[in-house]
Amino acid sequence: QIQLVQSGGGLVQPGGSLRLSCAVSGLNLDYWAIGWFRRAPGKGSEGVACMSSSENTIRYADSVKGRFSISRANFENTVYLQLNSLKPEDTAIYYCNARWLVYDVWGQGTQVTVSS
Repeated sequence: QIQLVQSGGGLVQPGGSLRLSCAVSGLNLDYWAIGWFRRAPGKGSEGVACMSSSENTIRYADSVKGRFSISRANFENTVYLQLNSLKPEDTAIYYCNARWLVYDVWGQGTQVTVSS
């Protein structure tokens, strides 16, 4: 059974940092593209960051460039999103995603709240 289990969200003050983790099981992460998305209150889903299976292509939303960093540890079957210099507008539920051919798998979501 394929599962993506997220951890690492929480409440942080503006300017703070968090690291989100996404533990993957049931698939070989070597072949899958990975990504992080978020949904803020009252807004639609936004793609935050993505990385190809070969790690040759990495893209970030303009709103997070220079502050967020996506990474993967295939030997641990884990995907990460480092969030630095957090702003109140980064408050959202964050979802990890793995894609391969027609297959598209999602984590359960984790809340990130940026507030003083």
